[in-house]
Amino acid sequence: MSLLKRIACATALAGILLATPAMAQNKKVVLSQAFQSMLYLPLYVAINEGFFTQQGLDLTKETAGSPTVALSAVISGSAQFSIHGPEWTAIAASKGAPVGIIANVVNGAAVWIATSPDFKFTDIKGLKGQKIVTGTMPTTSTSLFIKLLKENGLDAKTDVDMIQVAIGTEPGPFLAKQADVAVMYEPGLDQVVAKGMKVVFGFPKTYGAYAFSAVTARNDVDPDLAQRVTNGMEMAMRFMAKNEARTAEIAKKEFPTLEPTVVESAVKRMLADGVYPPSVDISAPSLKVSMDTQIALGNLAAQPDYDKFVVKKYIVPALAMK
Repeated sequence: MSLLKRIACATALAGILLATPAMAQNKKVVLSQAFQSMLYLPLYVAINEGFFTQQGLDLTKETAGSPTVALSAVISGSAQFSIHGPEWTAIAASKGAPVGIIANVVNGAAVWIATSPDFKFTDIKGLKGQKIVTGTMPTTSTSLFIKLLKENGLDAKTDVDMIQVAIGTEPGPFLAKQADVAVMYEPGLDQVVAKGMKVVFGFPKTYGAYAFSAVTARNDVDPDLAQRVTNGMEMAMRFMAKNEARTAEIAKKEFPTLEPTVVESAVKRMLADGVYPPSVDISAPSLKVSMDTQIALGNLAAQPDYDKFVVKKYIVPALAMK
């Protein structure tokens, strides 16, 4: 090839390279979850199915160990987003923290009451005088149970004997027969069901739509990042509604130490009971019933302003995605 032709080829190649834009790098984002929890399965689905990647995000999931630590990461700026109960965000906002919720994660009161197989359960009033295994306060499962007792004329301090244990360890003392009744989350619930215990009361069906877990962000979060995260979560919700088997497979991957049959049963129960929402939308009634629990317990003075607390400017475009 002559020198002239080589120069011409090099010039043409340079023109092509200059005309081709560089591959855009995904935007980095940090999301802090309170725990590694079956309640946050929509997040894991979004990660495993690549929905955040499709939205142009390089998302790092961190586990804080508690809702307050996860929320503190957002307030301080070490994470842009967190996942936990919206009540923590509402309490922080009531004290002046510039935070709100941008996407639904769990829309049912994901708590159940289980009993030993020979325990004769008739109604909540029949629990008077019983020993009951519950999670250590503050936790929503125990909060809901205390509220339920109050609604049925019982006092949690005098009418029942609550054995409060670390969240997630409820199956131990329950299966050891320290109590005939336990208030539980998944997957602990289906762990004890697999051992012969029975489910006698479900909060999801009793309370209906209940804002139980949500994505929190600062009010000054990068709006582009917030929209992409909300879109990714919306994609996960839609996927879960149509792909129960694959959703269960992702849950097994995320919780490898659990019996696969327990994971499958837990996912099936939570999908059937409407625990996982059909979309990222958070309705005013679902937020109200959730916050009413905290108000009744004295953790929150008043309902948050829905229009300011739930950031619809990210939810509406996510719902409109094709």
